[in-house]
Amino acid sequence: MPPSEPAAAAAPSLGQRWQEWRHLLRPGDWLTLGLGAVLCAGLFPLTWQGGAAEKAVVRSGGQVFAEVDLKQRRTLEVPGPLGRTVIAVEPGRARVAADPGPRQYCVRQGWLARPGEIAICAPNHVSLQIAGRTSAYDSLSY
Repeated sequence: MPPSEPAAAAAPSLGQRWQEWRHLLRPGDWLTLGLGAVLCAGLFPLTWQGGAAEKAVVRSGGQVFAEVDLKQRRTLEVPGPLGRTVIAVEPGRARVAADPGPRQYCVRQGWLARPGEIAICAPNHVSLQIAGRTSAYDSLSY
């Protein structure tokens, strides 16, 4: 009995498809692809990063309660209608450590480290925002 032959040819592998396309690319194409990749990688940090965080701005009732430098450890207690909100500051970052609000959304925000990030404790009318020379882009400012 003769050996059976496959019913259909196997699909080409990724390596085989790459070999088919590779011979179509010229040296100038490779240069353009390489320069484009380097340009994208080099501009990404400049475009989407907001720079270094310099201070934390704490507001209570819409008014600035304190502007804290992010170079040293510090703890703030901010009064609000429901009680005291505790803000923890460490070098380069800050967070809402405790809040009397019922849902704890601002506490769940965690550490804020980039300019433009904000945690809002709406029931207690307290907010924490990280500030720097420039703000990072987000979906609202883009």
